[in-house]
Amino acid sequence: MTSSIDGLVSGLSTSSMISQLMQVEAAPQTRLKSKVTAAETVVSSYQAVNTKVSAMKTAADTLSQLSTWRAVKPTSSSTSVTATATGGTDAVAGAVKFSVKALATAQSATMRVDTSTEPDPLDPAKTRGVQLNVPDTISITVGREVNGVVTGTPVDIDVSKDKSAKGIQAAINNAGLGVKATLVQVGSNQSVLQLNGAKTGADNAFAVTGLESAAADANGLVQLTTAADAVVEVGGGDATPGGYTLTSGTNTFTGLMAGVSITVGKLEDDVTVTSTSDVSGIAAKFQALVDAANSMLGEISKQTAYDPDTKKGSPLTGDFSVRQMSQQVLSAISQGLSYRKPGAPAAPDPATATQADIDADKLANVVNFGSLSKLGVALDSSGQLTFDAAKFTAAYNADPTAIKEAGTAFADKFEALATTQTANVTSSITGRKNVIDSLNLQIDDWDTRLLARREALQKQYSGLETALSKLQSQSTWLSGQIASLG
Repeated sequence: MTSSIDGLVSGLSTSSMISQLMQVEAAPQTRLKSKVTAAETVVSSYQAVNTKVSAMKTAADTLSQLSTWRAVKPTSSSTSVTATATGGTDAVAGAVKFSVKALATAQSATMRVDTSTEPDPLDPAKTRGVQLNVPDTISITVGREVNGVVTGTPVDIDVSKDKSAKGIQAAINNAGLGVKATLVQVGSNQSVLQLNGAKTGADNAFAVTGLESAAADANGLVQLTTAADAVVEVGGGDATPGGYTLTSGTNTFTGLMAGVSITVGKLEDDVTVTSTSDVSGIAAKFQALVDAANSMLGEISKQTAYDPDTKKGSPLTGDFSVRQMSQQVLSAISQGLSYRKPGAPAAPDPATATQADIDADKLANVVNFGSLSKLGVALDSSGQLTFDAAKFTAAYNADPTAIKEAGTAFADKFEALATTQTANVTSSITGRKNVIDSLNLQIDDWDTRLLARREALQKQYSGLETALSKLQSQSTWLSGQIASLG
């Protein structure tokens, strides 16, 4: 904190003079701050490039995944059966024909209950729901029904505080046992207490004890639907040689066809689900990699641009390593594709192997695929990558194995390239940040120096004011003495 010491005796604006002197004193620190700002701008530019490189790496990794090349596109012959690809590496193309023999159902049961009211014994001015003839505790068991008995652990529900129909409904719902209770009004003083299983499937049957005497009629709790599994039969089911039957607690089957989830909607025979290679999905991932590469090239061009009219460059105009990244990507396209065959042994060490061994290895284990235009990838006149999905699709359909192998190698090449580039840019960012940290330490040191210098100037000018005041006092005394002599 500084204080104003403007000259009370001299009449000079000493605080203004000190501020101007401090600006001169702070010139080295100002230059350091300018360097920090410039370095931070460069770091931001590196980070922008690195973000694009990372996106290209991610796209290349996705394209190289086995799950990408094994992706399938399923279709169903029935509008009531939906087939959805689930992904993974076990998906295969093919077809399966089956019949839907049963749909998954949830158990439901109902009983008539009295919903009339009666005076509240705790407050006769109020009414409450009539208390049903039930014990203080009812019990619900959820599980699979075997020979008419639901297996599982019974769970007790306390209804002692409110034995009305609404109280029992609330107690069942609050127990969270997978059984939902609702009250459907069917008369002025009567409703139906309906219990529904929250889940379908034979494992989700339920049994209730304690409500036997709660019904307003002689029927008690009546089961309307049973908890049952969905059933499909392939080749006539288990009863037919070669056939088999599958069940599911829901209407969805995940084991009927690898990589495909099948959901049935009604009973019907002879439904066919066909699964074909998802070539369009693979092409979309090729396009994503090409787009990511173009985005990276565009970012590099932006961060290294130079405007000859204004003679101004961008933060990375003179950075050769960043410019070289563009050349590496473009070269990877223009030079074509060459790769080692999957499963081939490691290449011989050039330092110890003979040229004959190296040539023999290349001949046996290296595939010279050639131009990437065979995959639909090319360079246009502006230096941008392009992708022809139709050309790729035709090549894939003609030889899926060869295109898969080459496409994976292409993706691996770009992923390795992006990995190297990311490491280089990250190293540059780290180096610049270290410089910034060093400069900030110097700036902090200058803060201490400048504070001490300001205090020194303030003391100096304060001392001058004090000395001047004394001189004025002496001058006034002398003038008085001289005047007295006259």
